[in-house]
Amino acid sequence: MDVNARKIKALRTSNGWTQQHLADVCAISLRTVQRVERYGNASQETLASFASVFELAQAELIVAEQQVEQVSAIANINQSQALVVAALFGACVGALIMYVVG
Repeated sequence: MDVNARKIKALRTSNGWTQQHLADVCAISLRTVQRVERYGNASQETLASFASVFELAQAELIVAEQQVEQVSAIANINQSQALVVAALFGACVGALIMYVVG
């Protein structure tokens, strides 16, 4: 499940907790806390532990669907732009070769 890694890290640091302390109070491994803060994905059980410890609703820690769609849309735009640039570059190189050869 996609969670807001920055929010979890901010909540942890605002409490003055280390990753190990958060792991201990959530009864999860340090590696799990590290993975969640780095990659932003967690199991339902881990999410429930974070929500309980930070006294928040689970929904407040989940990345909204709209945000995920926006990131995907940006990635698609960047891929499209890269294809256009590659095509233009290829056309320019091809024209240069034809000019030199011809």
